[in-house]
Amino acid sequence: MTNLPTADEVDDAGPFFHGTKAALQVGDVLEPGRSSNYGSRRTAQFVYLTATMDAATWGAELAQGDAPGRIYVVEPLGRIENDPNLTDQRFPGNPTRSYRTRDPLRVVGEVEHWEGHPADVLQAMLDHLRALDEQGIEAIED
Repeated sequence: MTNLPTADEVDDAGPFFHGTKAALQVGDVLEPGRSSNYGSRRTAQFVYLTATMDAATWGAELAQGDAPGRIYVVEPLGRIENDPNLTDQRFPGNPTRSYRTRDPLRVVGEVEHWEGHPADVLQAMLDHLRALDEQGIEAIED
């Protein structure tokens, strides 16, 4: 008998990415419990990861701070689940292959060359996030 994933388990072989502005090294571990890179920067209950470069690019571009965006290849060290901020609430299923975890992620590499979104697309997203903030809506709900 095959072990099929339950509804809250993820069956995705990766590779997985994490977009941020933090300068990390191979071997570093990302864990929940630190300030979020987004919104009001409250303590994050999860660490977020994706299996698409597009979603990782958004993470790198939208993270707060003045440092350049970076994309890391990460290895989940525990269970991952679909990110409800992007799945079903906004998109049916999980086309962005975006996930979150309460367990650590280990940095196993960095994507050295990646292309950001066009300036007008990025600005439109920043304007949208600013409008949500003005309405008191956090972009990421933990």
